[in-house]
Amino acid sequence: MIGHVDHGKTTLTKALSGIWTDTHSEEMKRGITIRLGYADTIFMKCPECEEPQCYTTSDICPLCGEKTELLRKVSFVDAPGHETLMATMLSGAALMNGAVLVIAANEKCPQPQTREHLMALEIIGVKNIVIAQNKIELVSREEALDNQRQIRKFTKGTVAENAPIIPISAQHNVNIDVLIKAIEENIPTPPHNLEHDAMMYVARSFDINKPGLPPEKIVGGILGGSLLKGVLSVGQEIDILPGLMIKNNDGSISFEGIRTKILSLSTGSIKLQKATPGGLLAIGTELDPSITKSDSLGGCVVGDPGTLPPVWDRLDLEVNLLERVVGSEEETKVVDIKRGETLMLNVGTGKTIGVVVSVSKDAATLKLKLPVCSEVGDRVALSRRIGGRWRLIGYGIIKK
Repeated sequence: MIGHVDHGKTTLTKALSGIWTDTHSEEMKRGITIRLGYADTIFMKCPECEEPQCYTTSDICPLCGEKTELLRKVSFVDAPGHETLMATMLSGAALMNGAVLVIAANEKCPQPQTREHLMALEIIGVKNIVIAQNKIELVSREEALDNQRQIRKFTKGTVAENAPIIPISAQHNVNIDVLIKAIEENIPTPPHNLEHDAMMYVARSFDINKPGLPPEKIVGGILGGSLLKGVLSVGQEIDILPGLMIKNNDGSISFEGIRTKILSLSTGSIKLQKATPGGLLAIGTELDPSITKSDSLGGCVVGDPGTLPPVWDRLDLEVNLLERVVGSEEETKVVDIKRGETLMLNVGTGKTIGVVVSVSKDAATLKLKLPVCSEVGDRVALSRRIGGRWRLIGYGIIKK
């Protein structure tokens, strides 16, 4: 699975995939990337044409008309580029095996959100990166080269230091074949453990029933995300944690784990009986669709009954702070975490607010507003409210 973030990414996804396969994200179709968008495509190669012109997403080579050969299926997570939507971007990064970092050639590099997104990829652990320098049709050759020098200066010393920079025009479909070649060479399909208990991050949940449907035609709620390990099969039971939010009579909130049955599995338009890791997955369930609408189960974890990681309402973290606040134009120094302050935490695809109840030099304990399901050793992105916005300040590692 490949994620891509920043300027011009929606147009780029369309250029790579040809058509949207996510019918549930109306925001994405309108170009307003408030939520994570999904798109699937297949990378093909013409056996007759020279590289890089041989790379395409078409069954028939657009140059010579020869039937192309399948390389692999690729899923894209199209994450929001705006700096105020950092929490959503981090949720998408948790699903990614690699990233296409999209940087506009007609803007100074880095923009605040570009800096924040690259740091997020480092924190989440995404190391396979290709840089797409988009909108080259809007600048001169000299301006494009100057922009590339800015990109190299910006990425020096980061995980993207040696990433290839591919100049493209997604709007005019220029150099998309070169970009596909770079993705094939730099973002390999990782090995997956099929023997492990199944575990899937839920990034989206929704109700696909249209208003006015008769009761007999209503289908259960849908969970969308990525299977990290193990195998899921139609007909099996699954657990969903932390699960359903319950509002108690005294005004407090608690969570109750959910157990349901898989009624369908699909990736894009392809129906499956069994699903293995890799790519985006939609699970049809027996759940009342009112439970899954509006991403209400986003951030949950799905897996075989009784095998999922613990649910935490309090986290002990080994803390690693950055030197500078990420995402703001000013070079603001990160100050130490203080007892009583409020931080935003991104754990897998989940996000929550935590209040610091104790802190030492390299450790902190936080009481969570919403619980999270995660394993000991997992990374947690930490953001602080600065200037009215959540800014990335570092990461923590969950301790026992």
